[in-house]
Amino acid sequence: MKRQDPNGSERDGKAGDLPGAPAHPARKVRKRAPGRRPTVDAADLRAQLLDAAVACFVAQGIAATSLRDIARRAGVTPALVHYYFGDKPRLQQAVVEERLWPVMEQVHGGVRDAGDDLNALVAAFVNGIVRTVAAHPWLPTLWVREILCEGGALRELMIERVGPVLPQVLAERFSVAQQKGRLNPQLDPRLMVVSLVGLTMFPLASAPIWQQLFGAAELGAEQVQGHALALLMRGLELKA
Repeated sequence: MKRQDPNGSERDGKAGDLPGAPAHPARKVRKRAPGRRPTVDAADLRAQLLDAAVACFVAQGIAATSLRDIARRAGVTPALVHYYFGDKPRLQQAVVEERLWPVMEQVHGGVRDAGDDLNALVAAFVNGIVRTVAAHPWLPTLWVREILCEGGALRELMIERVGPVLPQVLAERFSVAQQKGRLNPQLDPRLMVVSLVGLTMFPLASAPIWQQLFGAAELGAEQVQGHALALLMRGLELKA
């Protein structure tokens, strides 16, 4: 039956209902439980997402990669990527701090420990790059795409952060060695750094091309390493 409440509107109700009383007992409103956190180990999942981000950045570039792409690569939902990193800029920063920077620090550490010995300095850089690329095969492609190419998302990082701790340090040490008569005076210490990079990172990044072009699958990291050391230490007249 219809009853009229004190405000004059009709409502459904049963005989004996008090005017203005609800037709049915009030239901308890359950508070929504806070969202569950992932059940797998958080550190492992975070590392998995960073690895997926690196793979996407290498395959299609940082600018073209979305959080959804990274989630798909990692086999999770985009919401989970948001949960750990918030947005793409923060994810990119995490990749730099936790993937790229530690890798470059490995090379820098070897150069730092080489001291003033010129041969040891060159060997530390070449061997460090080859070892690092062997452990992290994504590095050369990321370097070409995001640092070497115009508009690369990591170029400023290279100039502002990596430059002062590796290329500039190398150039300074080459300059000192040249002043002491231990380095060919016709060489430019700054371009020596360019030569080091060009004899390591470029052939490592383009190895699949040369292997196919020359029909030589053996042109890999070991050959690049030996060639670079032989050319630098013998062809450039480095003196102990």
